[in-house]
Amino acid sequence: MLKRIVRFPLSLLVLEALAVVLVASLYSAAAHRIGVGRDGPLHFVGALGLVAALIGLWKLLRRFLEGEDDRELVFAGAPRELGAGLLTGLCLFSLMTAIVALLDGFEVLGLRGWGAIWPMAAMAVTSGTFEEMLFRGVLFRHIESMLGSWAALGITSVLFGAAHLSNPGSSIFAAVAIALEAGVLLGAAYMVTRRLWLAIGIHVGWNFTQGWIFSIPVSGGDAPIGLLVTRRLGPDWLTGGEFGLEASVVAMVVATTAGVMLLARVLRNHGTIAPMWRRPGVSA
Repeated sequence: MLKRIVRFPLSLLVLEALAVVLVASLYSAAAHRIGVGRDGPLHFVGALGLVAALIGLWKLLRRFLEGEDDRELVFAGAPRELGAGLLTGLCLFSLMTAIVALLDGFEVLGLRGWGAIWPMAAMAVTSGTFEEMLFRGVLFRHIESMLGSWAALGITSVLFGAAHLSNPGSSIFAAVAIALEAGVLLGAAYMVTRRLWLAIGIHVGWNFTQGWIFSIPVSGGDAPIGLLVTRRLGPDWLTGGEFGLEASVVAMVVATTAGVMLLARVLRNHGTIAPMWRRPGVSA
């Protein structure tokens, strides 16, 4: 009876979310305590250590808490899906930036050089892995098993947007933009593969391209010292204001369109899951 309660999707959602957040918090605190630098390559090495710890935790949770083999972070095929995601994130953000530039909202002033590549790479890797494990791996997967694919996509998109409301320079519009462009796109990436590598790659590639290549604030953070010296001009609807280009209407249109295209592929492959009360042999 206890095992049945623990392995009910809502119980797993709570327990696994707490575990992922706790491990990430403890690891980050430990890395800070031992003095891992924020500017050099050791910072990136520390980020890779956190990623390894989270993947190890995931496999333990799937095996011993859920009693199943890991499907979301299997290593077979991971380089291909991760690489495809990185390239997709880079191309999507570059396309969006080019459109904003054509509308006179962005310009490149010069080439800086390597800039703050290590903290930017560390930020992209940790945020991409942690947030995808939490929002798509835990929340989306278990909500989907209870309420179905469309409810899971809608709820996790709203939650993902809301999670950015406390960021510097955020606004209701920025949260809505994140919910649409990232929530839909990354949720669809998970639905297409039923693994996390593609979504992680898109997330990491998007953040790294935004912060390091174009020197644009990532979700309201400080303006990073990246490869290019750039500036944004014009109204907030075009440039995203203090939050960064993620809160631009252009970003919302480009990324959401890509997400809808992925969803169309999901539908062609009959990749959606019905709510548990509409699935034969499944009891609430």
